[in-house]
Amino acid sequence: MHFEFDQSAPLYQQLADQLAEMIFTGIFKEGEQVPSTTQLSQELNMNPATILKGMNQLVDQHLLEKRRGRGMFVLPGAKKQLAHQHREAFYQDYVASLVTEAQRLGIDEEQLLALIKRGYQNGKA
Repeated sequence: MHFEFDQSAPLYQQLADQLAEMIFTGIFKEGEQVPSTTQLSQELNMNPATILKGMNQLVDQHLLEKRRGRGMFVLPGAKKQLAHQHREAFYQDYVASLVTEAQRLGIDEEQLLALIKRGYQNGKA
C-alpha cells in the first residue's frame, strides 16, 4: 500500500481520496477490512485524528462502515458508487467544456460525435 501526499489539500482529504481510489481500483474489495487508524498512523507517521477524519469522510459517503470493536470495512456497492462519481466528474471536467468549446467553434453535435468516433478509431481515446 502506497500513499503520496502533497500540499494541495488537507492531509485528511488526501488520505480519504487515496483510500477511495484504492477501493475503486480493487485494492480494497467490498466487504474487506481496511487498515486500522493505528496501522495507518504508524505507517504514514501521521496523527491518528487526521487518519480518523479522513476515514470518517468515507463513512459519511457510505463507502466504509465502522464495525464496533472490529474496524472499518468497505461497504457493498462502494465500487459502483465510486464509478458513478468518476463518470460524473469526467462529465463535469471534460465533456461539458468540450461541448462548450465545440459550440464556440461552430461544431454541431453530429460533427462532434464524428470527431469522437475518429478519435476512437485512431486509438487516441
